[in-house]
Amino acid sequence: MAAAARSLVVAAAFLALALAMSLPAAVLCQAPAPAAPKGPPNVTAVLEKGGQYSTFMRLMKATQQDTQLNSQLNGSSNGYTVFAPTDNAFSSLKAGTLNSLTQQEQVSLVQYHIVSQFYSLASFETTSNPVRTQASGSDGPYTLNITANSNGNVNISTGVMATAVGTALRAEQPLAVYSVDKVLLPNDLFGVKPPQSAPPAPNGKGPSGKGHGSSAAHAPAGAADTPTKGAAAAGVRVAGWSLAAVLAAAASLL
Repeated sequence: MAAAARSLVVAAAFLALALAMSLPAAVLCQAPAPAAPKGPPNVTAVLEKGGQYSTFMRLMKATQQDTQLNSQLNGSSNGYTVFAPTDNAFSSLKAGTLNSLTQQEQVSLVQYHIVSQFYSLASFETTSNPVRTQASGSDGPYTLNITANSNGNVNISTGVMATAVGTALRAEQPLAVYSVDKVLLPNDLFGVKPPQSAPPAPNGKGPSGKGHGSSAAHAPAGAADTPTKGAAAAGVRVAGWSLAAVLAAAASLL
């Protein structure tokens, strides 16, 4: 009996040792794999996930602004904010609006929807207006105004149109992407152009034609009288010659 008891004790000890040696391997096999390192954000991926921004994506690709923005995100400390118009927003534009723009104007339109700073929804309440966008022209950067109220409603005004900021497709540093129901139309491209002034008349005179600019209306003094005086002088000479001829004929008869 004693020998049998010792045998059981030895067997139990070996079993416990085997379990102790195999336990770490089992735990390692069941442990989840470490998460892959998170890469820089990609605006195209964010818009694709949103599912209703295909027109804006095509416009960004055609102007190469998607590649440029994704590259800028890699080394940005301030971050970026993108206002992404929905497909319905582009459908609401007047027919031919995009096709009427030059290539550079299309670039400016896309850049007008990008701000070179990260904005959370809460930070819009303290935004200093006007807000500079990435678009610019001969008069400087294209700007827009962003206002927010205590209820969290955010609105954007361009001077041509206004719209509300919708849901956040992404709002994590360094990239924020917000949906908008209207295309942001910059005043520099779509605003009312001032009327052009009338071109000056020849010789610097106004449209009335008065003054020295109209030689046809005012001939030089005495110019109209010159032909009349010449004709009168010629008539006097002819009359003198006729009288001389008469006198000569009368003398020949004497």
